[in-house]
Amino acid sequence: MNELTRMDEMSLAGAALRGAPWRAAATSGGAVAATSLLLGVILPGPADLTWALCAGLTVFALVAAIGAISKPDAGDRVTRQARLWALRHPWRFALYPGLGAAALMYPVQLVIDREGVFGAAWDALWGGALVLLITAVLTISMRGRAKGA
Repeated sequence: MNELTRMDEMSLAGAALRGAPWRAAATSGGAVAATSLLLGVILPGPADLTWALCAGLTVFALVAAIGAISKPDAGDRVTRQARLWALRHPWRFALYPGLGAAALMYPVQLVIDREGVFGAAWDALWGGALVLLITAVLTISMRGRAKGA
C-alpha cells in the first residue's frame, strides 16, 4: 500500500473542502463575531474586536470543515472519495482547517491587537489548534455517516 505524501493529503483535504457550505460558514462566523462584539459593548468592560473576529473565524472554519464532510455521498466521484478519506483520517484532515484558521487569525492578532510577530503567531496557533481539535473530534463522531469509512 502506498503512503500518501503531505502534498497528496493537502490535495485530498482541499478536495473534501471543495463542497463546503461557504455561505453558511461566512454567515455563522459573521453572526458570532457581531454578537460577540455587541455583547462586549452592552456588558460591563471593554469590547474586544480581536476576540470577536477570532471567535468568528473559528466558527467559520468549523462550519466549513464539518459541513464539507457532513454529506460524504454527495458530489462528484473525486469529492466523495476525498470526503471518505477525511472520515478515515480525521486528524490529518483536521490539520488543514486548523492551519487555515491560524493563517486567518494571524493578521487579526498582528494588526488589530497590535501584538508582536511572535505573540500574534502564538495566539493564532492556539486558535488553529482549537479548530484542529474540535474538527477532528467531530469528524471521528461522524464516521458512521459514510459507507466503508
